[in-house]
Amino acid sequence: MLANFLIGLREGLEAALIVGILVAYLIKTNNPKGAKQVLWGVATAVLTSVLVGIGIAEFISLVPAGTNEIISGIASMIAVGFVTWMIFWMARQSRGLKNSLHQRIDSAVATSAISLMGVAFFSVIREGIETSVFIWSATRATGVDTNPILGAVLGLALAAGLGYLIYRGALKINLSKFFKYTGAFLIIVAAGIFVYGVGELQELGWFPFLTQTSYDLSGVITKDSWLETLLRGTISFKTAPTILETLIWFAYVIPVSFLYLKPAKKT
Repeated sequence: MLANFLIGLREGLEAALIVGILVAYLIKTNNPKGAKQVLWGVATAVLTSVLVGIGIAEFISLVPAGTNEIISGIASMIAVGFVTWMIFWMARQSRGLKNSLHQRIDSAVATSAISLMGVAFFSVIREGIETSVFIWSATRATGVDTNPILGAVLGLALAAGLGYLIYRGALKINLSKFFKYTGAFLIIVAAGIFVYGVGELQELGWFPFLTQTSYDLSGVITKDSWLETLLRGTISFKTAPTILETLIWFAYVIPVSFLYLKPAKKT
């Protein structure tokens, strides 16, 4: 639940900030009609993202046994690629995001209402589809008993509320630190989902090596205990992973964390 809550909160707030920038700029430039068109574009993007998430879940439930695990494993690894790219993209683009969006809005206003809706749609749809795919993958990795959907809904709802308060000027938070810390935690979440994807394919015989158990904590952290459920629901923790799964976890976390946390070069 906590993992999906954080995913929903981070991705939702990112999208809410983008919407706030677009609407505030149009209101400031005396274009309230354009602001309404932006909101229509946003609504379309949100609906599309929800349908993508539902479509993935329905498709997976209908495929034959075996194929389900293959798709889940591959999709989980793709989702990790999405979120890794997103974390680094936000770290690079956050400072110049406002100016970039303003330029796109100016260009769209000079073209047509459809172009303006398109700017809003494409600015939000990337966040929405990434969120849908990643939440679905996290749900598969953590299990339904951790209330993953509830966590995602609560995260998105809180993000919408925070975004509105920031837009109205009633709330100020250090967004740079917020995205930095949540990004660091999402690296750990992504590593767990990556391990889940590899584990699914390893069980099918795709990776028939290093299948021995690397460690076994099931005697200390019993299955379905509150601690096991908490760890599995936050970081997709496994009490008895294979050697390959353990190596994959470290092979992802160490280089990605190093690149993410290293100080930026001063220019």
